[in-house]
Amino acid sequence: MSEQQRERPSFAVKIIALWTVFLLGTVFHTQLALIPLFHGLSVLAPHGQVATDISEISNVLWLMLAFFIIPLIAITSTCLFNSRRYRAGHFWVTVVYSLLNLAHLVIDLTIPPIAWYQIALMAFLFLIGLVLNLVAYQWVKAPHGYSDRLQSAH
Repeated sequence: MSEQQRERPSFAVKIIALWTVFLLGTVFHTQLALIPLFHGLSVLAPHGQVATDISEISNVLWLMLAFFIIPLIAITSTCLFNSRRYRAGHFWVTVVYSLLNLAHLVIDLTIPPIAWYQIALMAFLFLIGLVLNLVAYQWVKAPHGYSDRLQSAH
């Protein structure tokens, strides 16, 4: 094995880094709008409507939580599992997230006023998702135990 090959990060490290970038971008995209809720304050919706009752937005918050927790589970599971079945399942999760990000980007482009910095962020997150798809696909195709062998070479 060449020196350059030993220096490359494993698929698990790449995947964890890409999911982390995605999650940090997602936090910025929400503009930290959840913080006022933790302090009992109203949340100003993008269209100027004020949510005065948490039950009005409860379902949205549960969906946002699920959207955020699934990558956290993927990060944790990628640290713990290396089976072909997990790799394949993980790949399909990344594909679903890429489709959701594309839909989100398209929808954001239809809601006036368009916040171009948010569009730029969503486009970046979509590209990160495509890279994540590629790395996850490469991980599926890699021989079983590839990551373990690469790390044991150090």
